[in-house]
Amino acid sequence: MNETMNVILSRRSTRKFTAEPISDEIMQQLVEAALHAPSGMGKKTWTFIAITDRRVIQSLAGAIGKELGRAEYNMYDPTALIIPTNQKDSPFGMEDNACALQNVFLAAESFGVGSVWINQLRSICDAPAIRPILRELGVPDDHVVYGMAALGYPAEGGTRPYRPCGEVRYIK
Repeated sequence: MNETMNVILSRRSTRKFTAEPISDEIMQQLVEAALHAPSGMGKKTWTFIAITDRRVIQSLAGAIGKELGRAEYNMYDPTALIIPTNQKDSPFGMEDNACALQNVFLAAESFGVGSVWINQLRSICDAPAIRPILRELGVPDDHVVYGMAALGYPAEGGTRPYRPCGEVRYIK
């Protein structure tokens, strides 16, 4: 099996991370992977924000948790976060950002970095307690966050084994 397929088949969502930081070099390569994702009509109406300051990450998680009424919410306490944003009126924004996140997840796996999709911001980006924080992070007011990549090195017990699911039909 080739290297790409091995990465695809070995990637799992990580929900428990160590405190070990991700190097700047790896973070830059993860963002580069996001930037090379396909984009509807090649518009690339996205912006990416990469955060490695855990205080900033946990401050954002705390604000999200408060907005959602989930006091213990911490996004699984990652050491890094990549936030793709996209124009609210982009007809392909959600799909473009999903492709970018998948590139990040696969690239992270290739470096031994764990990842998990965080989707809580999608419906609360414009909440009065959230938009100012996003603005401070550099998210334009006309952008929405459909999902984020929480990143870090997997802690023991932080990933689950593969569970086959879904139905496949081959038509020849």
